[in-house]
Amino acid sequence: MRLMIQTQNKDYKCVHCGKSFLKEKTLMAHMCEPKRRYLQKDEKRVQVGFMTFNKFYTSVQKAKEKTYSEFCKSPYYNAFVKFGSFVTNVQCLYPEKFIDFVIKSGVKLDHWCRDELYDTYLFEMIKIEPVESAVQRSIQTMMDWGDKQEAPYNDYFKYVNLNRAVNDIRNGRISPWLLLNSSAGHNLVGSFNDEQLQIIEPSLDIVYWRKTFANKPADVRLVKEIIKEANIA
Repeated sequence: MRLMIQTQNKDYKCVHCGKSFLKEKTLMAHMCEPKRRYLQKDEKRVQVGFMTFNKFYTSVQKAKEKTYSEFCKSPYYNAFVKFGSFVTNVQCLYPEKFIDFVIKSGVKLDHWCRDELYDTYLFEMIKIEPVESAVQRSIQTMMDWGDKQEAPYNDYFKYVNLNRAVNDIRNGRISPWLLLNSSAGHNLVGSFNDEQLQIIEPSLDIVYWRKTFANKPADVRLVKEIIKEANIA
């Protein structure tokens, strides 16, 4: 990793900002903004920000793909990295689809990290995602719970902490496909108080799901077979 060059008069010069130092150890301790950005390149939030930066410029601006060096010099570097942190921390459903959504939304970059924007995307994606992906994610969520609780994953609906369940349902980690097609799932929903039901309401549009289940009997049969095989009911 090349962080310095030595000039003819024995000064040590930062290759990132051009500042010179008399001692090498002073240079090594030096942290300018360009150097900080260079050293952050492998952080997940920065990688997501860089990917989004490139998607924006190639799809909206119709420009060629940018290098990481160009990204570091961009006046929008911090805004895209902030968005990368948001995507990482929220654990977005289908991150790349969310990135495409915000780019096409026409919303200002500074507003991409707003919860209400992600909620708009999330509640729609829960409805339109493939049933197989929805069920797979739900079972993985149950397995993660089982590992932490040292309990059978298929007991999730029976023994999960209600606040944990509300959070999982509200954020799409437990899909209505699985929740509303199992008796144990129905029992779980029936144990929620009014406040908890209000929290999950945007993710659990009962009218929509009744209609969807009626229109997609083959998908319902598939889910019920999985539920029976996993002994979730």
